[in-house]
Amino acid sequence: MSLQLSHAQASAIGPRSENQDALRLVTPAPALAASKGLLFAIADGVSQCADGGLAARSTLQALALDYYATPQTWPVAQALERLLLAQNRWLQANGGGQPLLTTVSALVLRGRRFTLAHVGDCRVYRWHAGHLQRISEDHVWEQPGMQHVLKRALGLDQHLVVDFLDDELRQGECLLMLSDGVWATLGDTAIAAILHDQPDLDSAVQTLVAAAHLAGSQDNASALLIRVDTLGEHSIGDALIHLQQWPLPPPLKPGQAFEGWQVEAVLGQSQQSLRYRVRDAQLQPWLLKTLPTQLDNDHRAGQALLAEEWLLRRVAGRYFPEVHASTSRQHLYYVMREYPGSTLAELFAKNGPLPLAQWQTLAQRLLRVVGLLHRRQILHRDIKPENLLLSDDGELRLLDFGLAYCPGLCEDPANLLPGTPSYIAPEAFSGAAPNAQQDLYAVGVTLYVLLTGHYPHGEIEAFQRPRFGLPTSASRYRPDLPDWLAHNLERGVNADPGQRFETAEEWLLALEHGERGSLSVRPRALLEREPLKVWRSVALAALLLNLVLLFLLLH
Repeated sequence: MSLQLSHAQASAIGPRSENQDALRLVTPAPALAASKGLLFAIADGVSQCADGGLAARSTLQALALDYYATPQTWPVAQALERLLLAQNRWLQANGGGQPLLTTVSALVLRGRRFTLAHVGDCRVYRWHAGHLQRISEDHVWEQPGMQHVLKRALGLDQHLVVDFLDDELRQGECLLMLSDGVWATLGDTAIAAILHDQPDLDSAVQTLVAAAHLAGSQDNASALLIRVDTLGEHSIGDALIHLQQWPLPPPLKPGQAFEGWQVEAVLGQSQQSLRYRVRDAQLQPWLLKTLPTQLDNDHRAGQALLAEEWLLRRVAGRYFPEVHASTSRQHLYYVMREYPGSTLAELFAKNGPLPLAQWQTLAQRLLRVVGLLHRRQILHRDIKPENLLLSDDGELRLLDFGLAYCPGLCEDPANLLPGTPSYIAPEAFSGAAPNAQQDLYAVGVTLYVLLTGHYPHGEIEAFQRPRFGLPTSASRYRPDLPDWLAHNLERGVNADPGQRFETAEEWLLALEHGERGSLSVRPRALLEREPLKVWRSVALAALLLNLVLLFLLLH
């Protein structure tokens, strides 16, 4: 079931000559609401500035239009902050020498959570079971006589600081947004009494606004009230499976036509997926991915498949498989382009450890791919040589998004440790939440394996609870490895996340900086690689020589 809300709004000019308050709500189509949520906002233009009404209206217009244009994988707070920072710069640049100032409070409700972004002195409350709780802070000066003077507002300072709150929704609760023309006159006790006496939302907001002016408010008065009728889904996959009630395809056979596709072959089947090679009307090859018949009634598997397709569509680009924009689909599957080439695992199996020059080129390309993925707030969680395709067209592509994760939009089952054990970061075994550094650890293990044929901490079996110490230096297996590159790789696979690279961009910069030194270096001498063994051997040889000399002197 999707998130179901009821809402009402009211605004009155009062004794002022102009209403400088603004209210806005956006309830998009269900598919977009599942990822971006529903937006409610209130703004109160500052009357002492050039045009407070313009500042308030333009701010809510920008939020309403631009919020839904931000990437659907961005966290709500990140999207709101970037938009408010941009609007702050616009207000400062367009006042014609006079300040354009407004307060703003924006609520996004999505699934089972809400996010509040707040600047200024509008107020936001939660009303549940007869209890009124204020969840916003008034950004005004606390000194006597200054309580009406804003210390934070859009357009006031070049450096804008926004308050954010993220919390779980409760079914049946209401969220109330008020301009100061209401709350400053009525106070919390009167507001709670009106909400208690007026269960109808429209009556409640009209009464709040009218009561404020009857009580002597000299300001514009505005109220926006939202009631949570039904909580939404936990994850984007859950939302999609409710929106698309598709059955699994029947078993497909080579030569069969299916929904506009010509089935050519069954490519592989596992416990979690079933893949076919199909061709379109132009005979171009594609891969059709669905679920095996034993998962026909597995709700979670269906969620995962739809979420995988959804995430792949949002990382469209040359580094990732292209997803076909099918409009006539009637079954649970998706189709992605097939690229001829070899995975890095196949390349390693055929040729062994990669030459340094080829390895470094692939390392830099892989870090660019992962950096792009992370900038879109998506974690892959199964980076390994088997999921990296070096295509015949020269591109390196990251495959298999079956375990991909987007914070705020995806949810893991309890006790699930996704990924391939030898590539899973040490902190994940201890229950750490998914993050970008865990992907980077998998990148490090991948690069280490391609270079040496070994794992930096040894191979880890499924269900094993490994202990991690210092990684084995790659130079032990590759004497031709420059010191700077060995240290770079050791940092990438360090068991302590605090000692690793924080971002793919940081690691890429370290590789590019190190590249200024030539890779065509001599193999390091044994004394450099194993000094202890060398000096032990020298000492033993000296001892033997002394024993021989002593024997000769005695005889």
